[in-house]
Amino acid sequence: MAAALNRLWRLLGTALGFALFGLGGLLLSLCWFPLLAICLRGERRRILAQASIKQSFRLFMGMLKGLGVLDYRVSGMPPSLRGALVVANHPSLLDYVILAAELPVCDCIVKRALWHNLFLGGVVRAADYIPNGDAQQLLPRCIERVRQGGLLLVFPEGTRTTPGEPVRLQRGAAQLALRGQVPLQPVRIHCSERFLTKQDKWFQTPKNKPCFTLEFLPQITPAELIDGEQGSALAARQLTRFLTRVLQPGTP
Repeated sequence: MAAALNRLWRLLGTALGFALFGLGGLLLSLCWFPLLAICLRGERRRILAQASIKQSFRLFMGMLKGLGVLDYRVSGMPPSLRGALVVANHPSLLDYVILAAELPVCDCIVKRALWHNLFLGGVVRAADYIPNGDAQQLLPRCIERVRQGGLLLVFPEGTRTTPGEPVRLQRGAAQLALRGQVPLQPVRIHCSERFLTKQDKWFQTPKNKPCFTLEFLPQITPAELIDGEQGSALAARQLTRFLTRVLQPGTP
């Protein structure tokens, strides 16, 4: 009986969390970010908008943790993390939210459709996230953002991991790192329960409270792994194999 009541409580907490998340995004889009647009321009506006998102996500995750919906812990994050391509595996819908709540700053590549989303459109525009439009413009913008000291978050799988299957990465993150010769900050994410995967609905609450572990691994540069005389295609494959290995949950 106690286990059933706990599961029901976590279901209600999840429903409340999703409702407040959507409402919060709408309020930020309608009230706070338009005010920022009036008062600030350019880099200052983007920095303050991303800081607002970070604090909102920290509040959201703290609420879920306080309600007993989930738990999470972060280990190994460098104290002064700046100017890197953050690459992570993607087991759950909450991966971006947790990382954006913990990283000092967080840029990301978003679908162009999100720029016109009722709840999130104002958020992604104010934060000046990078739309996945023209590939010829995408890579230079990403490289420039990292070189300016930003942290660009990328999930190289392209979608959430299928439960029970190994991590499979696309080569886009490796090509970006090689093209810009920017540092890579791998983050390995593990969730103790199957929770908010692409195959599961939000109301499919696991029997036990899920616990997320975000492990920041040693930062590397492409030059440390790749022979400069290798061709770009071969170098991208080699770097992708390395990232696939280190981001695999359960890897020592």
